[in-house]
This record gives sequence, C-alpha cells and structure tokens, in this order.
Amino acid sequence: MSEPRVKQTSQGGPMGRNPLGGAVENPQNFQRTMTKLLGYCRNYLPAIAIALIAAAVGTVLQIIGPDKLKDLTNEIMQGLPAMIQGKPVLGSIDLNAVSKIAWILVVFYGVSLLLNYLQSLIMATVTQIISKKMRTDIAQKVNRLPLKYFDSTSYGDVLSRVTNDVDAIGQTLNQSIGTLITSVTMLIGSLIMMFYNSWLLALTAVGASVVGVVLMTVIMKGSQKYFREQQEELGRINGQIEEVYTGHNVVKVYNGSREAQENFEKSNTNLYSSAWKSQFLSGLMMPLMNFVGNLGYAAVCVVGAALAVEGKITFGVIVAFMMYVRLFTQPLAQIAQAMNNLQRTAAASERVFEFLDEAELENESEKQSSLVGVQGEVEFKQVKFGYTPDKPVIHDFSAKIKAGQKVAIVGPTGAGKTTMVNLLMRFYELDAGEICIDGVPIHEIPREDVHAQFSMVLQDTWLFEGTIRDNIIYSKQGVTEEEVVKACQTVGLHHFIKTLPQGYDTLLNDKASLSEGQKQLLTIARAMIQDAPLLILDEATSSVDTRTERMVQAAMDQLTVGRTSFVIAHRLSTIKNADLILVMEDGDIIESGSHEELLARKGFYADLYNNQFEAA
Repeated sequence: MSEPRVKQTSQGGPMGRNPLGGAVENPQNFQRTMTKLLGYCRNYLPAIAIALIAAAVGTVLQIIGPDKLKDLTNEIMQGLPAMIQGKPVLGSIDLNAVSKIAWILVVFYGVSLLLNYLQSLIMATVTQIISKKMRTDIAQKVNRLPLKYFDSTSYGDVLSRVTNDVDAIGQTLNQSIGTLITSVTMLIGSLIMMFYNSWLLALTAVGASVVGVVLMTVIMKGSQKYFREQQEELGRINGQIEEVYTGHNVVKVYNGSREAQENFEKSNTNLYSSAWKSQFLSGLMMPLMNFVGNLGYAAVCVVGAALAVEGKITFGVIVAFMMYVRLFTQPLAQIAQAMNNLQRTAAASERVFEFLDEAELENESEKQSSLVGVQGEVEFKQVKFGYTPDKPVIHDFSAKIKAGQKVAIVGPTGAGKTTMVNLLMRFYELDAGEICIDGVPIHEIPREDVHAQFSMVLQDTWLFEGTIRDNIIYSKQGVTEEEVVKACQTVGLHHFIKTLPQGYDTLLNDKASLSEGQKQLLTIARAMIQDAPLLILDEATSSVDTRTERMVQAAMDQLTVGRTSFVIAHRLSTIKNADLILVMEDGDIIESGSHEELLARKGFYADLYNNQFEAA
C-alpha cells in the first residue's frame, strides 16, 4: 500500500539494532540465550546426550590407546638385545603378550571409530530436525504477527533470521558441541594419563603448553573485535547490494552508478580489512598449536631421555608421552574455536528467539464465523486509528456503504485512504469505533473469514514462480479451465497467453518477460477467479496504457456488478461512474456524494478534479 510507515535501515534490521544481537558482549545474555536454546531443544536432549556420551567414550578409548602402546613398547624392549657388561644378552619377545596388546589397541580404536561415527550420525540428524523445526516455527510466526511489526522491521532482517541465523545454530549444534565435548575429554583425560605415567614429564609437557595457551588467549581477544566488524560490514554491504539491485532503474536514471560503486567499494574495502585481520589472527591458532606441540615433543624427549638413563622411567613411557603431548595440545585450539562458534550461535539464537517472542495477533480459535451469504453492506462507525498511539491517522471516520455499491475513495497523499482499507480487512486493529459487514462487527469473527470476503488488486503486482494458470488460480479450489479462460478473456489477456509457446502452462520466472501492464492484468484475472463479494482496487490500472486502461476499466465494471467495491484512485477520471465518492483529508471524510453532486458543490473534490486537468 502507498502510505509510508516507520523508517527502516538498509543493514537488514530495525534502526539501532546490533547485527550481532549483543550476545557476544554480555556473559549473562550468553547464558540466558544458551539456556533458552537448550529449552527449545529439550525434546531432542536424550538423543544429543547419547551422541555426546558416545563421543566422550570414544575419546576415552583414544586416550587409553597410548598407555597400551607403552606396554607394547616395553614388551618389545624386554626382548631386544641389551648391553650388560659389554656383552649382548638376547631376550625372548613374548609374542602372546604383544599380540594381546595389539588386538586390544585394534578393538579400542575400532570401537572409538564406531562411537564417533554414531555421534556424527545422531548430531547431523538431530541438528537438521531442529533447524527444520526452527524454520517452520519462524514461518508460522510470520503468519501470526501483526502487520505493524513489519512497519518497523525490514523483510531482509526476517529472511536473515530464517537463513543465516538458523544455519549458524545448526552448524554449531552439529559440529561445535561435539567438538567441545571431545576436546575437553581429550584435554582432561590426556592430562590425567600423563600424571599417571610420570608427574615430572607431565609438568614438562604442561609447562611447554602454557606458552601456547597464553598466546592463544591474546589472539582470541584481539580477533574477536575484527569478527564483529566483519559481521557488521557484511550486513552493511548486503544492504547496499539489495538497495542498488531493487532500485537499479532509479540508479541508472539519476546517474547514480558511480556513487553506488564508490559506496560499495568503501564497504567492500572495510569488509576486506576486517575479514583479513580476523581470518589471519584465527589462522595463527593451528600453527601456534603445532609449535607448542613440537616444543612439547622436544621437552619430553630431553627430560624423558635423562629420566630413562637414570632408570626412573621406561622407554615405553617416552613413546606414550610423545602421543599424549599431541593429544593434550590439539584440543586447545579446538576448544577456542568451539567457544567462538558458541558465541556466534548465542547471537544468532538471541535474534531467532527475539523474533519468536514477538507479540502475536489475538488467538481467535474460539471465534465462530457468522458471515454466511454475504451481501456486501459495510459500515464504519466512528473509527479511530493510529499506527503509533501519539500519531492518529484516522480521527473519526464514519460511513455506510450499501451492498453492491461502487465506492471511490479519493484524497491527497496521507489522507488515510489505504489505511481505511487496511482496517476494513483487519490488517490492523482499531483504536476505537467499529467496522461491520452485513451488520456483523468484524472484530467478532476470525480474520481469515474476513479476508475470505475480499478480492484485492493493488498498485504493486505480485506473481510467484509457477505457471500462468497457477498464478491466476492461486489458492482457489475447484477452478475449471473454462473459468480461467473466461477471466483472461474478460481482461483481454487470453490472446497474449495463447501466443506463448506453452500457453497457460508457461512458467513465470526471471526468464519470462512480462510487461507491468500484463502483470497487472494477471492480478485482475486472479481477483475475478476469487469471486469474493467485496472488492478492493488500489490504483489497479496505474501500470497500463490508456487503451488497455479502457479495456480493464470495462472488465472492472463487469467485475463490480453485484459486488461492493472500494476503489482507491488518484486519477479521478477513472471513478466518475462510482455510486459513492468519499473525499478524505487528514483522516476524516470531508465530502461524499456522486461525481456530479461533488462537482456541483465546487468544494475540495471539485478543486482536485479540476486541478488534474490544469496540471495536464
């Protein structure tokens, strides 16, 4: 509809909203949001718990592996030649013991593999189910939200919650939580096993890792702000691309391509800078952990060799520690990455739950429809309404329209014409007053039953990807081919459709080239197919040429016969044959009557009508 509402930002969200949702900054928000996410997933928590237990047990088996490898090494070493008093002494290798330990290792690592596979399978299944449920809940929520919510929230912001935010949540549940559990288990388990084998070597390995932990903490703090900047710039550049793409005709006409390009280059450069810094710093973690691991290897080798020479540890302990050092240092980077992902998920979850917690339309399941055999009598009784409480748009609107009348609503921009139609269809609730259809107040019946009484043709055409036939029929059930053809013949569209290769089965998509007038004719044919007792036309002929306008106007005259119709028009020449003309200004009816009556009064309507010819 044509009247402006609250200003929206181009960053894909309401004004003043942080694209990251604020969860990264506030630990309390993080805990509250993650608790809410767990509550949302409560039906799937048993499956998630099984997956995490499987991951933990599989990790424990991996941790025990090096200890068994130590025993295997010691068994082999006992059978190798040893230098005793300068003479080699051959010992026998206990092949049964070696074989037994080797099979234990095979079983441990095999079971660990199966458990990790089970964990991945369960988490992948559960996360996709949760993501699907979340997208479904958001889609259903959209249908339950009042229209005023979208007056202050951009469509791009809602779409971002369905796609980007839900995907971020799904990826974290699928990867980061399992990784976090296995990494923590690996870290604690390897630490316990190291102290179990040799506390001195354990302290050596931990001491070497402290350097890496300190450096990693510094890098995480430094990279976090660049990740935030990256998300902000990404939202900004997406908003700019969306604006330029949707308004590319205006950009071209006003030679704004250079300015648009400069703005894009500026945002793109900022995005490159923040993305490069964040990725570079986060990319340092793995090389840093490799350095820490190599440092741990060197320290364990030096200290372990000294202890082995003194006979305080066996050679197998050194072999086990070489593996434990890797198992101990590797989880550190994984834990850091998992925590970053959890922070990002908290931000995404906060945005999703913020949307799901928005105030909904009143539950009308208990209301019963009393609109049967609607004749089309409509009455407005002292209607008052404002999109915001402090700015009323409709002050005291009263009018009575008889069944079958063609009512034209005229007035300057911002007079309240479109608002009145929105109220009639219950897109908004009244602040005061009452609207009745056939004497029944519309607030006493379900909205869907109110909407079912209307067909609507707006200024902006709306077509979806599908055949021409599907676009005309839309949600109407039981429509025959003859009815579709008759509707198209009435609006003068049948001949054009028959010239198309697939006729009514032609698929409408980006490749199908239809003029704005042809798109408008399709929407008019759709309104005819709906065959509702009330009709709303909001500048329905604004996109067609004069010749087509006459054809459409004739079709509209046929369509309005026997139906109550409301016509919002700026070209007053198109509503001269209206039964009743309501002239609105500042939310009130200031004149009403037929075209001839209003001209004879030489009032506001007469000035509007005469001024359009003077302007021409």
